[in-house]
Amino acid sequence: MFILTSELFPAAPKRPLEGKVAVITGSGREAGLGVAIAKRLAEEGASIVISDLGQSQDEATPDRMIGSTSEMQEIADSIRALGVEVSTCPCDVRDKGQVEALAQHAVDTHGSLDIWVNNAGIGYIMKPMEEISEEDWRAVIDVNLSGAFFGVQAAAQAMKAQGSGGRIINIASQAAKSGFPFAQAYCSSKHGLVGLARSAAIELGSHAITVNNVCPNHVTTGLGAWQNEYFAEKLGKTLEQYKKDMADRIPLGRPGLASDTANAVAFLCSDQAQYITAESMNVSGGEEPH
Repeated sequence: MFILTSELFPAAPKRPLEGKVAVITGSGREAGLGVAIAKRLAEEGASIVISDLGQSQDEATPDRMIGSTSEMQEIADSIRALGVEVSTCPCDVRDKGQVEALAQHAVDTHGSLDIWVNNAGIGYIMKPMEEISEEDWRAVIDVNLSGAFFGVQAAAQAMKAQGSGGRIINIASQAAKSGFPFAQAYCSSKHGLVGLARSAAIELGSHAITVNNVCPNHVTTGLGAWQNEYFAEKLGKTLEQYKKDMADRIPLGRPGLASDTANAVAFLCSDQAQYITAESMNVSGGEEPH
């Protein structure tokens, strides 16, 4: 009798993040950084929670700049094709209670919370210094910095309760390291993420929870395309000249891709990065040297 053995037909290799559950805020817009990150982590085997506003909440969150409920669902459906569990959960990261509910959704729906990516952000309120209103300032800080802080809090609470460690990653920016014109609130919010990661990493290290930032340079997502047009106009350049000048100042000769940021996040979620915390990793093709 010929007996089939596991040595002849070994089980398919386990994907590195199989069994992990990842929440990605601001991941409900096609061609956005959040979607690229969600798909990359799904390729590694993680179950995914897609989260975005779902619908406009106020003037600071117009429909054209946020992920709708239907778009979130379409993204979730496309990621399921990678063979992982996916759910959606609307969340306004400015609301601490909604962020806590998002973390609980991951635990209740998928059984744990192992990876939290603070990706939600406002990068479309940019004006000359004198034109920035109090409302403009607060809108950017509330989403980009306070929203990330609430995310770190909620994720840490869930991860500590599980007792198995975890990974918290903030999508910062080159603007976390350098200043840019017309982006006072944005740069301030992203600089703040450096301090947040450094401080949180110290407190959470004993629980095997790492906290890091990923700092991409310009990425031409839907938002990035708007930024190209905005800065070209403000600097008195054609769009083509602005894009050429941007590429020329980057040692690797091109702006970032969404996949570049997603790959960095996947690395920080991997076992290879288990001893890396409190870092703000540049993903800028050499444009940002510190």
